[in-house]
Parts: sequence; structure tokens; C-alpha cells
Amino acid sequence: MRITPQLTWATILKRPCLKQPRRLNKPIICLFSVLALISVTAEGAIYRYIDPNGRLIFTDKPKHEGYIELIKTHKGWTVRPKQYSWKQNQRQLSPTIERMANRHNLPSDLVHAVIMVESAYNPQAKSKAGAQGLMQLMPATARRFGVSDPYNPTENIAAGTEYLKHLLNLFENDLSLALAAYNAGENAVKKYNNQIPPYKETQRYVKKVLHHYRKYRNKNT
Repeated sequence: MRITPQLTWATILKRPCLKQPRRLNKPIICLFSVLALISVTAEGAIYRYIDPNGRLIFTDKPKHEGYIELIKTHKGWTVRPKQYSWKQNQRQLSPTIERMANRHNLPSDLVHAVIMVESAYNPQAKSKAGAQGLMQLMPATARRFGVSDPYNPTENIAAGTEYLKHLLNLFENDLSLALAAYNAGENAVKKYNNQIPPYKETQRYVKKVLHHYRKYRNKNT
């Protein structure tokens, strides 16, 4: 199918197969199948967004920061790698971080520290283990907190701060244990009798986040 002159990429396409997906791979597969049917007749960027209802939208005119730019490669459509400045992203994301931190009664400096260690403010970050986005949400955690697009900065920060608050409540406001659980999982901390697990990665992680937290807090006081 070729786009006719009457249709443009600003037209929002919603497919029944994209409603309320349980896994992100389903809407992505659907997106690729939709795009495979379309021959682009004009140059220009294409953006995709998964709305809170799980519907996939793509357009050439993104309305907010949640839209992700796509490019066509020999392997098919994929997210365009972005060059970014963590300092610039830190400034741009600060209002969102402040808002979500206030929502869950968390210090914004703590959220900044977690994001710095997790992703260095890269919204497109993905770990070898599959953690995604700014606060490196695992897919199960993203589903648990209702995230439809883990690479959407607002959704990611909202879920990450909610999860961090949950962990602080779970471990009686012991920040070190909450951070250890954020990195290694709740059950790992419980397994070692509510102590930081003897994993070098987790121990380094806790120290790094606390270091950045103190630095940000001292800078802002």
C-alpha cells in the first residue's frame, strides 16, 4: 500500500491488535507489520508513541517528549540512536523529576542520583539484563506499575519513583536496603536477612547512588 496524497504521517493510526498489550514486544511487532505495508513517499522523521491505553500511534509531528523517532535500516524499522548530553537532559528532565518525587514524598535529589547511576539520563538506555529507560525498569516492574512505554521519560520516572517509595516503605525507610532492593530485587535483600546482599555489583551500586545523593543534596543546600 502506498500513501496517497490525501494521507500524511500526521494521521494517527490505531490498530485493534494494539489495544492494551501485556508485553511491549506485541505492539512493536504490530508496528513493524503496519509500517511494512507502507511505502514512504517523502523524506522526514517518523515517531511512535504508546498511549496509556496501550494503543500505538505514529506520526511525523510528535506532540510531546514521549514520542520516539524511528529510522528504517536493512533490518527494518528501529529506534534512532540519539546523541545526548546528560547535563542537558538533566536540566530538561528536572521539572518532571521534581513533580514525581513530590508525588511520592521523595527527595528529588535522591531520584536524580538513581537516574544518574542507572542511565546517566539516557532515556533510551537498555541493559544486558533487559532493564529499560531512565530508571532502568525491568519489564516485570514496568508492567507492575502500569508502564506502557518504558522509554517514555515521564512514564519511566513515574514508575521508578513509585517503586522506590514502595521499597522504602517495605524496608522501613532504610535507604541502603531500598537501593539494594532496587538493584538486586526485593527477594535478594530478604534472603540475606534484610541486609545488603553480598553481590559486588549491588554493593557498588548502593555506594554510587549514596555518593551522588550526598553530592546533589550538598549542592542544593
